[in-house]
Amino acid sequence: MATDTASIASTPKPRPGIQQVKLFRIYNHYRVVISLMLVALLFVDSINFDSRFRYLDYYQFGVVGYFALNSFVAMIMFAGFQPSQRHITLSILVDILVMHGLLFASTGITSGLANLVIISVAAGNILTPSRLGIFYAALASIFSLSISGWAILAFDGNADDIVRAGSFGILYFAAAFVLQNISRRMVRSEALATSRARSIVELERINQQIIQRMRTGILVLDRYGQIRLANAAAEELLFGIPMDNTKQSSGSRALPQALKTGLETWLKQPELRTKPFQPAPTSPLLQVSFTQLDQERGEQILVFIEDMSKVTQQAQQMKLASLGRLTAGIAHEIRNPLGAISHAAQLMEESPHLDAGDLKMLDIIRRHSRRVNGIIENILSLSRRKPANADLVDVATWLEEYRADFLQTQKGTNPPTEVRLAIAPDIPGARFDKSQIEQVLVNLCDNGLRYSQQESGERKIELRAGATADGERTYVDVRDFGPGIAPEFSHSVFEPFYTTDKGGTGLGLYLARELCEANQAHLSLMEDEQPGCCFRITFAHPGRMI
Repeated sequence: MATDTASIASTPKPRPGIQQVKLFRIYNHYRVVISLMLVALLFVDSINFDSRFRYLDYYQFGVVGYFALNSFVAMIMFAGFQPSQRHITLSILVDILVMHGLLFASTGITSGLANLVIISVAAGNILTPSRLGIFYAALASIFSLSISGWAILAFDGNADDIVRAGSFGILYFAAAFVLQNISRRMVRSEALATSRARSIVELERINQQIIQRMRTGILVLDRYGQIRLANAAAEELLFGIPMDNTKQSSGSRALPQALKTGLETWLKQPELRTKPFQPAPTSPLLQVSFTQLDQERGEQILVFIEDMSKVTQQAQQMKLASLGRLTAGIAHEIRNPLGAISHAAQLMEESPHLDAGDLKMLDIIRRHSRRVNGIIENILSLSRRKPANADLVDVATWLEEYRADFLQTQKGTNPPTEVRLAIAPDIPGARFDKSQIEQVLVNLCDNGLRYSQQESGERKIELRAGATADGERTYVDVRDFGPGIAPEFSHSVFEPFYTTDKGGTGLGLYLARELCEANQAHLSLMEDEQPGCCFRITFAHPGRMI
């Protein structure tokens, strides 16, 4: 029982709403004005007060005290005082009591002050739209009838005062019922408006989160190409750095030249489709589409930025399905005669009657047989590739384990294999299929070691992991120390069957990029002033993968 009492005592008292406090401030201003006018009348018509008023001294004291009380309440509210429901109720009760006291001390119910009671009762029903408003009307009616009855008994008043007091009572209750009904409707309307406003705010917040987490970039531009709004995907796709992580505002960023050119072309010829472009060497290929937000004025333009890697994935799925059906039909047709050719070459090699020219021809047959078999194996592995099973990976730990495993496979090589590892601190995690990305790294590392040995005689490469400029995505670089790739051939290295190695199949880098795209990562050739080649795998944001 003691616990219940303590919990009740500690329960905070309900506070009125903002609208109710504003109404009470207005009502208090009215009280100050009325009490000031009553005080002024003491000096304007002071001669007739002595003959007409029953208790002039009490009346004067009551008017001055009422003015002082209202002025005090006005000052503390001006200072920041927030009234509670109890203060509002007490103020209404004081008004009803003071007004009837002034009626009693003046000329009774026939005084014009009786009309002010109606305003107090009405204000009480507006400020407290509950059963308490009916109590105000009942209390005012009782006081009015009591004053009229006392006037008849003590001052030989007119019996009409009782009728007048009853009429005022009817007005009190009528005002209470009408205003109660209006106030309830206003409260319900205000609650409904508040609920809808809250729902709109929540919906806007949800839409904001959805738009910000979309992989489709969304921009709002003006006709001059100034950025008004941009979601995180647009910032990432176009600039590589979301706006929240920079000191720049959206409007301070300039559009990439390719996108600005596409916008100018679209403004002149809206029916033309903008060509895909790549804003940076490490960025994926992007496709944009434009539409006007305001069809009449056309002042704002909505831009959708699509990562072409998603379209590429869908195309690759269709291509791989067709390739799978094709390779299933021709694999045996190619490998059977290829095996016969290779076996025949081995048998011919055992003949003791071969001269040096014949042995050279046999070596050519064996090498090209292995090359054709490698092409078939790569195509079969590409067509049989399983969907990526992405997991959240700690890139630093995974890369250290990969380096150790890779060096195990390179034992006994001459010259010995050297794999340098540099990992930046506090890099974020990434989501990918470890087996598929390890296959990509093996391909890149093998190529890098081979070209490094050709150029410098040393089998060495460098693995480097870090975070992108926004600090939210991870990249892994594989750098070799070979002769590098000429700039005019840099865009062809990922094409199928393109190779500069006479013994290669030209499918390694193509397969590596396909595996990266399947994991929503991007494999690119970095262009810098350092020797050799640097291939970078940029992983997608782990929270915005689809």
